[in-house]
Amino acid sequence: MALTKKQLIIIGSILTIVIIGLIVGITVGIAVGRQKSTPLTVEQQAYQILEKNPLIDGHNDLAWLIRANFQNNINNLDLYNMTQYPVKNDTPSHTDIPRLRQGQVGGQFWSIYTNCKHLGKDATISFLEQIDIMNRIIAKYSDVFQMATTAEEVRQAFSAKRIASLFGVEGGQAIESSFSILRLFYQLGVRYMTLTHNCNTPWADQNQVDRVNSTLIKNNGLTEFGKKIVIEMNRLGMLVDLSHASKQTMIDVLNITQSPVIFSHSSAFSLCNHTRNVQDDVLELVKKNQGIVMITFAPIFITCNLTNVGTVVDVAAHINHIRNIVGIDSIGLGGDYDGISETPNDLEDVSKYPKLIAYLLSQENWTHDDIIKLIGGNILRVMEKNEQIAKELQKTMKPQEGLIDRKELEVHNLTQCRNLDMYPTK
Repeated sequence: MALTKKQLIIIGSILTIVIIGLIVGITVGIAVGRQKSTPLTVEQQAYQILEKNPLIDGHNDLAWLIRANFQNNINNLDLYNMTQYPVKNDTPSHTDIPRLRQGQVGGQFWSIYTNCKHLGKDATISFLEQIDIMNRIIAKYSDVFQMATTAEEVRQAFSAKRIASLFGVEGGQAIESSFSILRLFYQLGVRYMTLTHNCNTPWADQNQVDRVNSTLIKNNGLTEFGKKIVIEMNRLGMLVDLSHASKQTMIDVLNITQSPVIFSHSSAFSLCNHTRNVQDDVLELVKKNQGIVMITFAPIFITCNLTNVGTVVDVAAHINHIRNIVGIDSIGLGGDYDGISETPNDLEDVSKYPKLIAYLLSQENWTHDDIIKLIGGNILRVMEKNEQIAKELQKTMKPQEGLIDRKELEVHNLTQCRNLDMYPTK
């Protein structure tokens, strides 16, 4: 049946309305699509990366700050607001729970440390007290912190929205030259040991022996007993930390270790020629070892200038220099918060990590994948490799036994507080 003219006009009008609607819809859709694809700011990108990937810092001295200022009394200490308490030099703590959350910290190696005055006296006791204080903090705030001893446990804690808490003994004086104590620390959850602090052990030299005109007694790097310590750490799966060590100690370790090493809080010697930093030829060995250098924020290791604390730009320069030598797979972050009295501008406390990430993202040579490796991917890889090698070594290698040579203790004046009953009678 033929349509009338009126019917044709009505149909044409309906089609026109439909077409106009489709055009408008497409236009709006395009507009909406464009709006959704608006590039995120680097700050927003940093937030998204940290939300999905754990930032694992290599070194925080909160436990030492609590020992030094509160004698390890935490029953009435509020970790939700550490800025309310007076601490030494009127410098407030860099760390508390709100700022850790603001900084999107996903994992933290808590430094287990007491100073070198305990060496040869009550070093082991004092380090055990520091493990106890961290255990108590984790238990007191169990909804915030979760103990982790493996890479997988770090990931589990992060998935549970808790801060993975790992222990690193800072200073080989803790074990008093004993394989037994080394193993016991591992059983207590310690997953790295810094071979020295700012004092020599009888079996390893610290960085200050490299200072011009140093008069310190030297071991000339790592002794034969020190090499056995490193071998036992490899067998256990405990990370060997070379921050604070002398250059020769670093080289000796890198020549014998079967597992990747770490520098938990060091920076680039070429940008700041402090003996605590890592020289380029050592960085080349770290690259070969597939270890990791976790860049610290301590101004004295960043600017080498006591009157210039530096900025996030200066810290990034150290990160970039070390990356250029060791590669993107061997860098990390080790802020050293609460172990330093001053911090760079824009990195004042643990809440400021996103500022550093945002700054790096603003640079052309930093991708999202690069950032993921820097903030935690690399240290997880190093942990997993140590775990894997330890399992293989334990199939054929027995635990290290024996005592350090008594003469080595005598050279360092460390026999007065020892019974020495296990040494043969002279």
